Amino acid sequence: MSYQLYYWTGLQGRGEFVRLCLEDAGAAYTDVARIEGDDVMMPFLDGKEDGALPFAPPFLKSGRLVIAQVANILQYLGPRHGLVPESESKRIYAHQLELTITDLVAEAHDTHHPVASGLYYEDQRDEAKRRSKDFRESRIPKFLGYFVQAIERGGGRFPLREHSYVDLSLFQVMAGLEYAFPKAMAKQKVPLLRDLAKRVADRPNVAAYLASERRVPFNETGIFRHYAELDG
Repeated sequence: MSYQLYYWTGLQGRGEFVRLCLEDAGAAYTDVARIEGDDVMMPFLDGKEDGALPFAPPFLKSGRLVIAQVANILQYLGPRHGLVPESESKRIYAHQLELTITDLVAEAHDTHHPVASGLYYEDQRDEAKRRSKDFRESRIPKFLGYFVQAIERGGGRFPLREHSYVDLSLFQVMAGLEYAFPKAMAKQKVPLLRDLAKRVADRPNVAAYLASERRVPFNETGIFRHYAELDG
């Protein structure tokens, strides 16, 4: 089975959470827009293609299935590639953790676009400073503290006691926050999360991907953006 991943070119964004899963699994996939351009996604978004209607990228085509929303895509890929435990309770928990990561990612995005996604950052800089202050001082510690608790409950290494797609997403969250808020992240005492992120980065397939040209660097068009004035 070869998958087709659809996401905007030139940035990691939400598509990166899916890429990390596919890369870690060694799954065959095509990053379609990187080959054919962003316009290739429009027939799907306009409802002109068969299958479920995606609201926005990323979405994944698997045979005749069209699957959108990161947590939904990972919930589909996890069992197919051994990236989630077999028990129903742990699969539900994995999905719960991934949905919480989705919340964190949305809040990280809103630090630089707190008023409207359609406006430039420069049009909402003052509001972004206020939003980022709360994110740095309140939300980052709250989210990371929650995931530390999850790791502790999972035996101190993984939230689900074994490697899963949740760990790949937590790696991406840590990498993104370190890029966007290096000062704020330097204050976070979260060794269990840092150790988990290193274990993920050292996995052979992930390490090869991170060293390749397929891994687009973080930049100021993605979700995690570094603006010095937002880092305190």
